[in-house]
Amino acid sequence: MDSKQFAEPVAAKPPTPVKIVIAGGFGVGKTTTVGAISEIKPLTTEAAMTSTGAAVDGTGGEVPSKTTTTVALDFGCITIDEEVKLYLFGTPGQDRFGFMWHDLVLGALGALVIVDTRRLDDCYPAVDYFEKAGLPFVVGVNIFDGSLKHDLEDVRWALAVSEDVPLITFDARQRLSVRDALLAVLHNTFRRASAVS
Repeated sequence: MDSKQFAEPVAAKPPTPVKIVIAGGFGVGKTTTVGAISEIKPLTTEAAMTSTGAAVDGTGGEVPSKTTTTVALDFGCITIDEEVKLYLFGTPGQDRFGFMWHDLVLGALGALVIVDTRRLDDCYPAVDYFEKAGLPFVVGVNIFDGSLKHDLEDVRWALAVSEDVPLITFDARQRLSVRDALLAVLHNTFRRASAVS
């Protein structure tokens, strides 16, 4: 009798989990980004915006159609291939929830910092955070209306990000566009790791 007939099947190795942070200011498209790509129903902590909260957060008329806001985090995941599975953690956008960023970033390999060029002032804190944290990040300009209002080099200059930080455009509503943005984050992380070693 051939002993190979009774050999235990080799279990497939599960994909390596990789944590990616989706960050940015209020209303830039973080929740939409996670929802567009996640292979599971995303966990969101959306709460209705109140007039009191809007006054505290200073969101006023910045995004008039926005009626909810993330108060803790967004979570989703996507399997890239048999070797890598991304776990996506979206940060809250308001300053008062900034204390949560440290915990959300802990253990992350990289970040996608989403920018709305209509409100660049709201983007500085997220860019500054990741520069100071030393975590590799990509700046993703979310194209809200299907067209780019500013040249990418003008955006780079306005945000004062160095040439070694990738600056891309993407549409947070489009699955393939979000996929390409996340792949840019992975490539940037691996490039930075290779440069260090």
